[in-house]
Amino acid sequence: MAGTEMPRTEQADPQAQHMTLDRSGPRQMALNVLAIVTIILGLVSFVLGMIVRNESSASAALHVTATVTGAASIVLGLYVQMISATRTERIVVVTGMIAGFVGACLGLAHGGFSG
Repeated sequence: MAGTEMPRTEQADPQAQHMTLDRSGPRQMALNVLAIVTIILGLVSFVLGMIVRNESSASAALHVTATVTGAASIVLGLYVQMISATRTERIVVVTGMIAGFVGACLGLAHGGFSG
């Protein structure tokens, strides 16, 4: 028994894999685009909300833009979350929804739709 060896199986390092939203190919491209749009809208809303919060002389357009992009991120994110196929898509979508929620709340707290 000392001379027997088990056959080696090559295992891929899970940390070395590339991050992709979907592993099933190009048929899910629209879903990936919606997930990316959700996180971009959420991040834009978050950044604008932080600007509105920290700048007392922020224009009314920033208040409205932060609120609208946050609301759009939440609504789009809820839809994409419902039809998403992979865990990675859901992580991206929920991150965008949370950022959009915070941005929308900051926009609403400092003027909202009325500026």
